[in-house]
Amino acid sequence: MVPITESGDGVSFAVKVHPRAKKNAVSGEVGGALKISLTAPPIDGRANQACIAFLAELLNIPRSSMTITSGQNSRNKIIHVAGVSADDINKLWRT
Repeated sequence: MVPITESGDGVSFAVKVHPRAKKNAVSGEVGGALKISLTAPPIDGRANQACIAFLAELLNIPRSSMTITSGQNSRNKIIHVAGVSADDINKLWRT
């Protein structure tokens, strides 16, 4: 289970992005982070945009409520989702 940290306005969790994959998918967990494969290349922020879009669709949450708070230029990122609780995210992971 990926650790989820709650703050006053939402939750944060770690992801590790694998760009230029064959398909967009959750590939498992590695080192306490959700491993995500994305077809987008890590050029001009395209992988970051694809990461937000993929997670927003997966969690059925608007993209505008998700931000990358750490790791803009790294494969290891911290994603912040505003307006939800850790329980909300955990329920969505299980569905």
